[in-house]
Amino acid sequence: MKEIDFIGSENVVIIESPGRINIIGEHTDYNNGFVLPTAIDKKIRFKFKKNDSLNNCSVYSKNFEAGFAINLAHIEPSENQWENYILGVLHEIQKLTDRVRGFDCVLKSDIPIGSGISSSAALECGVAFGLNELFELGFSKKTIVELSQRAEHNFVGTKCGIMDQFASVMSKKGHVILLDCRSLEYEYVPIKIEPYKILLLNTNVTHSLASSEYNNRRKECETGIAIIKQKYTEVNSLRDVSEGMLKEFQAFMPPKVFDRCTYVIEEKTRVLKAVEALKNNQLNVLGDLMYETHNGLRDLYEVSCPELDFLVDFSKKYKEIIGARMMGGGFGGCTINIIHSENVESFTLDVSKAYFDKFSKNLTTFEAMPSEGTKRINN
Repeated sequence: MKEIDFIGSENVVIIESPGRINIIGEHTDYNNGFVLPTAIDKKIRFKFKKNDSLNNCSVYSKNFEAGFAINLAHIEPSENQWENYILGVLHEIQKLTDRVRGFDCVLKSDIPIGSGISSSAALECGVAFGLNELFELGFSKKTIVELSQRAEHNFVGTKCGIMDQFASVMSKKGHVILLDCRSLEYEYVPIKIEPYKILLLNTNVTHSLASSEYNNRRKECETGIAIIKQKYTEVNSLRDVSEGMLKEFQAFMPPKVFDRCTYVIEEKTRVLKAVEALKNNQLNVLGDLMYETHNGLRDLYEVSCPELDFLVDFSKKYKEIIGARMMGGGFGGCTINIIHSENVESFTLDVSKAYFDKFSKNLTTFEAMPSEGTKRINN
C-alpha cells in the first residue's frame, strides 16, 4: 500500500499518544497491586480523516513503510502483529457503538519498539482516542483505557494488566500516577528529582520470550492464589495476601510459584514506600527500592536477562546513579536509571563502550521526561 497523502486535507484529526515508564511496581498490575507509571516524551503521532465510505479503512505506518486495508464489516486477526493492536481496538469499539465509518490513518512513532516503554499501548490508545474524536463517539478516557486493554487480550493474546494503557491516556505532566489496579483509584504524585534525570538504557534485545513467559507468570500467580484460597476464601488476588499468609503455604506450592508470589507481595509494599520517598524527597530511598525490585525480578520472578543484569550492576559503580532496575515485561528492553544530570553524558559513553565490549551489541540511550497522556493536538 502506498503512503496515504493528507496534504491539503481538511478535517484531519491529529493525536499524540505516548509511551510510558514505570518508576516501580513491575508485574503487579495483573495481580491487582499498585504501580507508579507516567507517560513520557516519546510518542506516536496519528493523523485521521474520514474517507466517506461505509466500511473501507486504510492504515499506513511511516516507520514500517507499510500499510493495510480494513473492512469494518469483516475484522479478523492478522498475521502481522502490529496490525492486530489496531484491529483489536476496532473490534472492541464495534462492541460499544455502530458509529464508526470508513477512515484513513497515517502514523509515525519515535518510541523504540521492544524497549519496554509500551509502544503497543500507545498504538492502541492512540487509535481509540483518535476514532473517539473523529466520529464523536463520546467515550470517556476510562473507557478508552479499558477497551484498549481488552484489544490486547483478545486480538494480540497478551493478558496484560491495565497499567500501560492507563498511563498512556491518563498521565499528567510532571507527575507519576499511583494507580490502584484493583479499584482503578489513582493519585497524581509530583516527581521532583532535580538535579537528577531519568535515563533509559535500551539493550536492543528483543522480547522473543516476553509474551509467552508473561502469560506463564500470570498463570503461576493464579496457581498460588488458588492454593491459598482453599483456606482463605476471601483471597481473590495476591493483593489480598500478606507475607505471613504466603509462608503458611510454602510447603504446598511448587518452589517457582512460591517465588513468584513472594516477589509480587514484596513489590506491593515497595511501591507504597516509593511514593512516600517521593513525597518526602528521599531520593536515595527510592533508588534503593529500585535496586531491590531488580533483584526480585531477576531472582524470584526470573524475567531479567544477562544484558539487563549487566547494565544494572554497571550502574552500581557510579555514585551519581542512585537507583536502577530493569523495566517492562522482561527478557530485554530497557533499564531505568536515576542519574545526576551532570553525569549523563560521561556515564552514557562509559556504559555504551562496556556494553559493546561485553555483548558486541550497541546500546541505545535516551532521557525520559514525565509528560502528558494521549491528547488531540489540533481542533
